[in-house]
Amino acid sequence: MGPTELLAVWEAGLAQPAGERSLLLHRAARPAATADELLSVPVGEREADLFALRRALFGERMQVRVECGACGEAMEFDLDASVLTRRGALPDEPLRVADGEWVVEFRLPTVAGLAAAATASRPDEARRRLVTDCTVRALRGGEPVASDELAALLPQSVEKLIAERAAEADPTADVTLNVACPECGEATPAELDITSYLWTELDTWARDLMLDVHLLASAYGWSEPEILALSPLRRRYYLELCADA
Repeated sequence: MGPTELLAVWEAGLAQPAGERSLLLHRAARPAATADELLSVPVGEREADLFALRRALFGERMQVRVECGACGEAMEFDLDASVLTRRGALPDEPLRVADGEWVVEFRLPTVAGLAAAATASRPDEARRRLVTDCTVRALRGGEPVASDELAALLPQSVEKLIAERAAEADPTADVTLNVACPECGEATPAELDITSYLWTELDTWARDLMLDVHLLASAYGWSEPEILALSPLRRRYYLELCADA
C-alpha cells in the first residue's frame, strides 16, 4: 500500500474501537477479501496476517517494552516479526477432546466468534460463549448435548482442555512472551497485542507524515498528493533543504 492508502486506513480508524481497527488493518493486509471472509478466518490467521503487514510496513524488528511484575523494572528488547508470520497447516477436520463422560468436537475460534464473546459482561460468560460457538458436536455419556444447554453443563476441566488444544493447533492466536528480568531474574508474562502495537506505529507514522506535508506545502506550495508521490528519501532531502534555508 502507498502512503495515500495508508493514511486513509489511519483516518478511518481514528474514531474506531480496537475490534474495528483490527478489521481495518486486516483488510489492508488482504485487500481482495470481503468483510465476511475476514471475519470467518481463525483468530491466529488474522494475527499472522497483521504481523506480516507490520513486517511489510515497518520491517522485521519490533521493539517491545515490558515492566517486570515482580520489581517494576522497565525492560526493553527486540523481537523478530518474521517468526510470528510463520504458520503451520491448520486442521481440516474438527478438533477433539475427551474427558470422562464428555467428548467434544470443535473448530478453531474465528474473528467473528471472538468479537461476539467479547460482548459478554463477565470473563467466564465470554469463555463459555466462545466454547459454545466453536463446538461442532458434544456428547455426554454417548448422548448428544444441545448447543443451548452446553454452556450450563460443560465442566471447566473440559473447557480447559478445549482451550489448550486450540492453542496447540493455532499458537499465533495468543502470543504471550515470558520475559526474564535482568534485575531480579523473575519472569513476567507479556501478551503481545499486534493490533494495538501496529496501530500505535501507524498512528505515529501518519502524524509524522502529516507534519512533513505541512512543512513542504508551506515551503514549496505543493499539494498533498504531490508531496505523497515523492519517495521517502526525496521528501527527507527537501525537508533538510527547508531546515537549512
